[in-house]
Amino acid sequence: MKAASVRRPAVAGMFYPADPRELRAMISEFMDQAAPARRAPKAVIAPHAGYVYSGPIAASVYAQVAPAARQIRRVILFGPSHRVPFTGLAASGADAFATPLGEVPLDREILPSLADLKQVRVLDQAHAQEHSLEVQLPFLQHVLPSFKLVPLAVGDASPKEVAEVMDRLWGGPETLVVVSSDLSHYNDYKTASRMDRATSDAIEQLRPEAIDYEQACGRIPIAGLLLVARKRGLKARTVDLRSSGDTAGPRDEVVGYGGYVFDEE
Repeated sequence: MKAASVRRPAVAGMFYPADPRELRAMISEFMDQAAPARRAPKAVIAPHAGYVYSGPIAASVYAQVAPAARQIRRVILFGPSHRVPFTGLAASGADAFATPLGEVPLDREILPSLADLKQVRVLDQAHAQEHSLEVQLPFLQHVLPSFKLVPLAVGDASPKEVAEVMDRLWGGPETLVVVSSDLSHYNDYKTASRMDRATSDAIEQLRPEAIDYEQACGRIPIAGLLLVARKRGLKARTVDLRSSGDTAGPRDEVVGYGGYVFDEE
């Protein structure tokens, strides 16, 4: 029998604590400060920077997921590729993704349902050092008792190509869709606040055409989600909008972070 293939954490000890107890304590503190859920979402957008910067905003998102924790069995996770250039979307050939909190099994059985979609291929090097997907996992492990993961790194793809994959994997209440993205990068605080507010308005109005590259590193997976939300009649809501200037950094150059939930109504 072939030994299980596990994607080891690449940014533990940098983006978040490598010590499990320290990591649990940090996430718990963030979650305790988050506003309580109004209703469990079908899809979310959460940031992916170092936890001292974006962790409170991510917690605002995952606090909304918590009420549905026991019914969610699968997480479809989309994030932009920061390190490896490629065309389309990259799936993983691993059997599990590991974090300091343990291993998350991948849903290997669902991948054949994407076999006819030419924009999807297995490309493990796209996942090896990618942080946009990894930093979501400890929050998901904290909130969900048990789940399988479908990680998809997004390279040079169109919003329509992402939406096609997302729509195929959408599922029912057992499936949570997560898009990982930060917002504007390295502007002064006032400029970033203005840009990020415009991005939030575009997300709430389901207008992907109003979001440019400088407004969100995950613009393409965000746009794909907005297309699916438009098609399926979801409503988007901003649950948090801050920047590194609000959390743990100076205000001359900030990175923006937004938390969004999408409800089926």
